[in-house]
Amino acid sequence: MILFPAIDLKDGQCVRLKLGEMDAATVFNDDPAAQAASFEAQGFKYLHIVDLNGAFAGKPVNATAVEAILKAISMPAQLGGGIRDLATVESWLEKGIRRVILGTIAVRDPALVKEAARRFPGQVAVGIDAKGGKVAVEGWAETSELTAIELAKRFEDAGVAAIIYTDIERDGVLKGLNLPATAELARATRIPVIASGGLASIDDVRELMRPEYAMLEGAITGRALYDGRIDPKAALELLEA
Repeated sequence: MILFPAIDLKDGQCVRLKLGEMDAATVFNDDPAAQAASFEAQGFKYLHIVDLNGAFAGKPVNATAVEAILKAISMPAQLGGGIRDLATVESWLEKGIRRVILGTIAVRDPALVKEAARRFPGQVAVGIDAKGGKVAVEGWAETSELTAIELAKRFEDAGVAAIIYTDIERDGVLKGLNLPATAELARATRIPVIASGGLASIDDVRELMRPEYAMLEGAITGRALYDGRIDPKAALELLEA
């Protein structure tokens, strides 16, 4: 079980959104590279990065900040936000991103995701962000008619490395992960699933350790780390135990 600390980038700064609203962003650090290095020093083994501006723009916007993060750490990092074509996938992998996360394009052009997974085995994940059970796209600004399970099944045999499942209605509001829905998705696919959105306390980390959630690859934590609700040392020791 991997606990992924999150760095969400808006205008070159580390922020957390509330319910996916860009105008409800709280800045936690104006030096993303230093924040990433701090997470590595705390003992985290894998970093989760999102280019929030890129998710809305449909192309990388915070590339300078991402590149600075990669120079500051040795742990692997996964990146989502504004990655909509094979050239951008390849460019980020060449720069040192371990795994790219494809979200909007997974709905708009599933064939491209399958081609990316074929070309770059083990390095392509699908981001499924759901609101009311339906998949949201374009930086969560639009909701599709697809359910999370329907979208996941499109990539069942495509070689996708992981699915990052975010419950938008819990993201950034510290309500706890939607583990029942995440586990339902994990049971419906053979692709490893990572939980995201709402992880609020060490109790949520304990909940992850229950046998019915053992199939999950891990979970992403953001705001709870930044505001001190989760002690990194305690959380990582619990997962390792």
